[in-house]
Amino acid sequence: MSITPFPFWVLAGILLCMNAPAQSAESPEGVARLAEVRDVLRRTPLIDGHNDLPWQYRKFTNNLDAFNLRGDASGPPANLVTDFPRLRQGGVGGQFWAVYVPGTLPGPEAVQTALEQFDMVHRMVRRYSDATELALTAADIRRIHHEGRLASLIGVEGGHAINNSLAVLRMFHSLGARYLTLTHVKNNDWADAAGDVARHHGLTAFGGDVIRELNRLGMMVDLSHVTDDVMRQALQISQAPVVFTHSSARALCDHLRNVPDDILRQVKLNKGLVMVCFLPGYLNNASAAHFNAAVTERARLTREFSDSAKVEQELEKWRALHPSPKATIQDVADHLDHLCKVVGVDHVGIGSDFEGFHGSVEGLEDVSKYPMLLAEMLRRGYTPADIEKIAGGNMLRVFAEVEIVGKRLQAARTP
Repeated sequence: MSITPFPFWVLAGILLCMNAPAQSAESPEGVARLAEVRDVLRRTPLIDGHNDLPWQYRKFTNNLDAFNLRGDASGPPANLVTDFPRLRQGGVGGQFWAVYVPGTLPGPEAVQTALEQFDMVHRMVRRYSDATELALTAADIRRIHHEGRLASLIGVEGGHAINNSLAVLRMFHSLGARYLTLTHVKNNDWADAAGDVARHHGLTAFGGDVIRELNRLGMMVDLSHVTDDVMRQALQISQAPVVFTHSSARALCDHLRNVPDDILRQVKLNKGLVMVCFLPGYLNNASAAHFNAAVTERARLTREFSDSAKVEQELEKWRALHPSPKATIQDVADHLDHLCKVVGVDHVGIGSDFEGFHGSVEGLEDVSKYPMLLAEMLRRGYTPADIEKIAGGNMLRVFAEVEIVGKRLQAARTP
């Protein structure tokens, strides 16, 4: 009989929760729920669909020495919410790191930026190889988690980064990318982005080819950031389950980045996955209004100042005068609850978007806090089996099914 090793991050999480003042004041029922969550996360990796840490490095010229992720990175220079001690405390077993490319960059420059971001992730994983390893398959995630380390995965955020080339897409896959977010905040030449003025009214013919090639590669189609028309068309074209790596429920927060109920029902038929985002502007309508006002102010400042640093400086002054309404862990749990009711618990996950937004959610300020969210779902009546699915089981299923579709299509046709 083999004995499953006890991952050291679970022990760290237990000690943290035993010693944290907030937990010492918890009711016995609350402490029991956290223990139940930790037991779930020992068996099944919590997999977060989206974290923008690589872009934080880019702000410091891709200098790997800018932060020490083995220690507390919450202070200057970047005040990160992500480091390995807190990932362990949060019970995180798999993390998709975003290879993010701003939509304003033109084709060749976008490709170069993406390659530099890939390089950043690969170097980061090599530096911290005692704590993490690059995962390329669902089986890799399970193995690395079993060894007590973090499975690092890569997703490309922004389809413009392939520069309208399926060959570039294939090379991104060879570098470890396992999903492509079809757009970011701006339209590209083959797909419309949520919040931009529609050019294509969905996908072009080439956009359909991108979906089909993603299917053939065994690479996930990510529909966060796209318009409703793109969502519907991609769901019709894709032969594999699709994902929304960092989106929430539009019925609870009327933001275009969130998913409406009719499309959620299509995701269920597709056997796909919606991973709830922690960005405050996607969680409640008051925060959404503030988020949209900040976007408008940024656009105005960009027109006024050519220096991006000046834009950021002036935007911080604006934020000081216009504080954001509060978003809480209860808001996030409400979105999870709504998604489970509409699309089913088999199709819901977590995609925080940590390191990719301004502000924080009360109770979910950093990557150490996931167990608190899952314990809240237990309090609401969800079972440990449900928590296992939401935390990472659903992503493992979708990832594996996408791989199966890829192998079948590769046997049937060439690129």
